[in-house]
Amino acid sequence: MVAETSVKNISVTLRVWRQAGPGETGRFVEYQASDLNPNMSLLEMLDVVNDDLERRGEEPIAFAHDCREGICGTCSLVIDGKPHGPHRGVASCQTYMRSFSDGAVITLEPFRAKPFPVIKDLITDRSAFDRIQQSGGFITARAGSACDANALPVPKGAADLAMDAAQCIGCGACVAACKNASAMLFVSAKVSHLGLLPQGQAERDRRVLAMVKTMDEAGFGNCSNQYECSAACPKLISHDFISRMNGDYLAASVRSAFKAESQAAGGGAG
Repeated sequence: MVAETSVKNISVTLRVWRQAGPGETGRFVEYQASDLNPNMSLLEMLDVVNDDLERRGEEPIAFAHDCREGICGTCSLVIDGKPHGPHRGVASCQTYMRSFSDGAVITLEPFRAKPFPVIKDLITDRSAFDRIQQSGGFITARAGSACDANALPVPKGAADLAMDAAQCIGCGACVAACKNASAMLFVSAKVSHLGLLPQGQAERDRRVLAMVKTMDEAGFGNCSNQYECSAACPKLISHDFISRMNGDYLAASVRSAFKAESQAAGGGAG
């Protein structure tokens, strides 16, 4: 017979950023959260707090979530000053209340970056990432049906690297962790996972030039190679992809300039 082990519930104080809407003045508001099972996730704790606020006729805390399995990247929170919280390699939804001591004060705020304006409370507008992806994160090769596994051989090293880059969930933790609000880790992952595969070669130059251009237009800062981005990434994507993208960008810029000069010379001769 196995003896049941009792779980001691905990109570915490929340300091939550409340902001009514874009451009509104925000502030931290304190809430008491009591009798919490330490095995619930931080988002489940927010659900409990919101249920209590609604019972009291108060406005619930707005926060974003979807899969709650660390896959979608929606649950982007700064927890006690760290994007996604105290642990490495997990998203906010995978942070559990057992990570905090009984009586702890937990500060929750949205990702802070000019290209990620606050929509309400803990929710930010990260559509800048969508624009970057739409500018070049695609291939034009026909992919409507599966081909034979041996018809398009891919070296294992390239396949493994492409899969590493493709793990990026676009949460924006890299931007929130960077003092310059740089999106280089996100963009380099999206550029690299297609650029490493044979199917992505046709658009390789166009892709890196367009995505970097869109990133700059969105107002993200420059990379200063301090690697807070990879440290905060819930998928532990390596900052080595940034140097890979820089090499691709330089090569694409040279080829693009040479092509433009050749076309200009050909047009002049005609």
